Amino acid sequence: MKRTYRLIVGVMGGSACTEQQYALAKRVGQLIAERGAVLVCGGMTGVMTAAAEGAREAGGLTIGILPGANAHESPPNPFIEVALFTGLREGRNYLNVAVSDGLIAIGGGYGTLSEIALALRMGKPLVLVDTWQFSLRGETLAIPTADTAEQAVDLLWQLMGFTDNPGTVR
Repeated sequence: MKRTYRLIVGVMGGSACTEQQYALAKRVGQLIAERGAVLVCGGMTGVMTAAAEGAREAGGLTIGILPGANAHESPPNPFIEVALFTGLREGRNYLNVAVSDGLIAIGGGYGTLSEIALALRMGKPLVLVDTWQFSLRGETLAIPTADTAEQAVDLLWQLMGFTDNPGTVR
């Protein structure tokens, strides 16, 4: 018997972001939901709020993996439907990446940088948008990048091996 499950797409980004990054993350969240995938993020403010807002407005399921042990320690943003309180602080970044089938990083600081590094280390499909740039010994690393929400989601789906936009895997 084949099992069917929904893809989980992580949107990683900073708790503070520009208006442009907010609009971009919101559109990314919307596109993820429209394709039937579940959105996972850190559940807090900034890019995380924007992506969850876009996904929820499009009828999608949103999961927030939060740093505190309860809602008092880390209140989820109002667009998180499933709040997972971990008590892990920054260690929750590992969970954000591990549970995701693919990830999009938008803006962000050192937390986002750690999630990018973990995604690369775990071999997860990853697309960068308006975030960290990388080079090694003067050579730019070939990490996929996008300029728009549509490009980011399309590229991520290609990297995950889907050309017909399924939000579920059989």
